[in-house]
Amino acid sequence: MTGQADSSTGTESNDGAGGATPLLQLTGIVKQFPGCLANDHVDLAIQPGEIHALLGENGAGKSTLVKIIYGVLKPDEGEIRWQGQPIAVQSPNHARRLGIGMVFQHFSLFEALTVAENIALGLTDAADRKGLRARIGEIGRAYGLQLDPDKAVHDLSVGERQRIEIVRCLLQKPKLLIMDEPTSVLTPQEVERLFETLRRLAREGCAILYISHKLEEIRALCERATIMRLGKVVAHCDPRQETARRLAELMIGTELKAASHHGRGGRDGAPRLAVRELSLKSEQQFGTDLKGVSFTVKGGEILGIGGIAGNGQSELMAALSGEMLAQSSDAVVIDNVPAGRLGPRARRALGGCFVPEERNGHGAVRDMSLSENAFLSGYVRQALAWRGLIDAGRSARFAEDVIKSFDVRTTGSGAEARSLSGGNLQKFIVGREVKQGPSVLVVSQPTWGVDAGAAAAIHQALIDLADGGAAVVVISQDLDEIFVLCDRIAVIAEGRLSQTIPVAEASVEQIGQWMGGTHLRDVGASHASA
Repeated sequence: MTGQADSSTGTESNDGAGGATPLLQLTGIVKQFPGCLANDHVDLAIQPGEIHALLGENGAGKSTLVKIIYGVLKPDEGEIRWQGQPIAVQSPNHARRLGIGMVFQHFSLFEALTVAENIALGLTDAADRKGLRARIGEIGRAYGLQLDPDKAVHDLSVGERQRIEIVRCLLQKPKLLIMDEPTSVLTPQEVERLFETLRRLAREGCAILYISHKLEEIRALCERATIMRLGKVVAHCDPRQETARRLAELMIGTELKAASHHGRGGRDGAPRLAVRELSLKSEQQFGTDLKGVSFTVKGGEILGIGGIAGNGQSELMAALSGEMLAQSSDAVVIDNVPAGRLGPRARRALGGCFVPEERNGHGAVRDMSLSENAFLSGYVRQALAWRGLIDAGRSARFAEDVIKSFDVRTTGSGAEARSLSGGNLQKFIVGREVKQGPSVLVVSQPTWGVDAGAAAAIHQALIDLADGGAAVVVISQDLDEIFVLCDRIAVIAEGRLSQTIPVAEASVEQIGQWMGGTHLRDVGASHASA
């Protein structure tokens, strides 16, 4: 095994501490797909009790590698050793029997089943299912990942679905725990509590392979990092000794350009988006009703709305986009036009564009081409249809423009959406909306599961749009993102919106407490400040 440090990092090799036998050792792993060498002779070693970061851009090969470890995919070449013995991981069930647990970024859940039923499916031993509902509660309280065991998955938000995956994995008491973006649904206080638990697991001998694009998390939690780029391992380092910027630059192989404002237009003008006493009953059986939500956003301004998943974000997004109609026309006003009773097409005609939380199935249709996906939301504002017929050529050109402008890594506009990595699909969806030149853009979780380079590009696109005079609303569970990107911040909890305050006057601790609902006792259903 080569496993030597990239010369630019000046750090040690990946062979493990003191020559001890690794819990997991990969040597020369190769995995190729048509037109793509996903893993190119990858070496990786993880010691018992180690918290090890796996870093890289979207499309760097991380997901392919962990799927090989977990038995979802089989390598074309190379060797896997588990506790010093050569092994072929035949399936996820085999991996779980070995003691390998995996929390995927994209969930493997049955929507028609309940939380408890989904968790039970991942437990191979019947004895593990005894007292399951009580144990779900215990794990939830310990990790800050509360779940109702009797809720159906189809009624849960994306964040709540991620909690199921984490709890299901932890119930199996794994020797190696692979975690892919596990903190996107947690408050800062809950993140720290999760980290305390992970550190305790590591002290007890459980190894953790941690994948996250939140580089400050990596620096706070992990003691070693393996960095991949274009399918290859390019560096090993101690992330505690590196800056987040340096880690990002190792991932992308070039200097990271931070998002910057160029001067906003129209911030002192009239609101371009006004929401007035918006109350709405959720269409989901276990959803969260909106209660008296009010806020305004001026042109040239970015408003961030934070909150823990399942507190009304999906209902708010649906109410703003027109997928759910408000109780009155003036509950949602776009450029002084009452739009609360208008559907999505009419709101787009007024100047609204929307990026939903779930990119697969909601933001894009996986089995459709990028050209077809560009048409789905762009046909109104981009005139992609004529006399009831799709203009295929114009749709393809629009898609190609998005691909070029947002550096979407794909084979072209004819590629199916499912062929893109998560970050590249997210760049395409955001780009598709931004390139329509909206006066109002509402985007939910703009960089969930997206690498540092793609996140910076998305942030810059949103800033540029606001600089041009648009009103932008960012609904995000990532407080770091809100503090970097937004001018003002509010928090949604239990369907109510807090007051809005300038980001410069807010602290992470204060907003974290609001996300937990403590602020509601003071503000009740009062209007948000403009």
